[in-house]
Amino acid sequence: MRAAPSTGVSCSNGISRADRSPRIHKQEHRHRDRGFRRAARKADGRMRYAGIDIGSQEHVVAVVDGEGGVLVKPTTVGELRAGYERLEETLGQPEDLLVVMEATGHYWQNLFGHLTEKGYPVAVINPLRTRRYAEEELARTKTDSIDARALARFGAEKKPAATVLPDAATRELRELVRMRDRLVQEHADKTRQLHRLVDLCFPELKRHLKELDGEVGLTLLAEYPTAAAYKGTTPGRIAKLEAGKRKLGRELAQAVFEAAQQSVARHEGPSYELQVRYLCDDLRLLNKRIGEIEKKINGLLEKHEVGQLLQTIPGVGPQTSARIVSEVGDPREFESAAALAAFIGLVPALRQSGRNRTMRAHLAPTGHARLRKGLWMPTLVGVRFNPWLRAAYQRLRDRGKPAKVALVACMRKLVTAIYSVAKNRRPFVPFLAEAKEVET
Repeated sequence: MRAAPSTGVSCSNGISRADRSPRIHKQEHRHRDRGFRRAARKADGRMRYAGIDIGSQEHVVAVVDGEGGVLVKPTTVGELRAGYERLEETLGQPEDLLVVMEATGHYWQNLFGHLTEKGYPVAVINPLRTRRYAEEELARTKTDSIDARALARFGAEKKPAATVLPDAATRELRELVRMRDRLVQEHADKTRQLHRLVDLCFPELKRHLKELDGEVGLTLLAEYPTAAAYKGTTPGRIAKLEAGKRKLGRELAQAVFEAAQQSVARHEGPSYELQVRYLCDDLRLLNKRIGEIEKKINGLLEKHEVGQLLQTIPGVGPQTSARIVSEVGDPREFESAAALAAFIGLVPALRQSGRNRTMRAHLAPTGHARLRKGLWMPTLVGVRFNPWLRAAYQRLRDRGKPAKVALVACMRKLVTAIYSVAKNRRPFVPFLAEAKEVET
């Protein structure tokens, strides 16, 4: 047992510490960088590992060796051509180097493309992994420099595989699918705003129209935004309005006109009329753009073998097929259907501890949420019109499973069918023995 140095004893650096209290001095401690466990490292002096903390305008890069020792201190480079050239000088030759970066928004994509073109192997890591890695080491401080070093040491310890992006056609399809999702979301927001205004300005109109955002509804609302706007017009003039390739007709015009005369609406100012007309213009433009994007998506799918084969599965249409191909690429690149389901997030997360031995498990919070959301409606369609999936759903319900649990299990079976079709490159052919038993 080593005793603490007493007063008057010189420190290891030869400087007397007579004026200090008899306790261990902070300068006596050897500095240890956080984020790297020396006990778990594997000696490899040849390899170098670079960590790049991604930013919108600047990136921070640090390089360590296979032992975790710092070779290049954290250095800032800009998101410019000069910054990329400085980064290449900092990294050196790509032969014995692995670059590690996080998938931070969209900011990493240009840098990733530049480095891969220059021959650098780059591993793009899920930020959740690196965050858990830093938490494991009880890191108390977070800066760009510390993050860059932590990424480099993460690469030295974990040695992740280099990331390979999908081909240009798949990336193009992904951009189109996500653009369509944004437009559909915007369309839904505008439709809800239109419903609010109609409830205030002409609530009786909903009794005569199936949908407000259809061509008939938009035509009527653009011409007569409120119930008060029908004053001074006639059913004959309303009937002559053209919605698409046809006119509204006398019957609908008469019903809407009479409803406007008896309306309970109390909001009829110019501000309401302006809002309704603007929303009608926006919805028409969104309908046009969504249609154009869907045509482009269908055109790309016609040239994609897997995209065509996936549509042979009942419930999987062009948009779902495009979503799967754009987000997953080729499903047969996964080791198994279970691996694909785990990537999407269709695996249970069982939590047991001590006497708590519950067997009920929720879905794991990790996984591809966008794909899970996109597969929900195809599953609902499949359990109604796909005999193979309907049989599985009915079997689970007969065993007492709740409806949503049975639907999630059917979604997992749908993913298995997707993997099988992509792996074997054959159209979907279900085993209908169980389905026939259910029907009889």
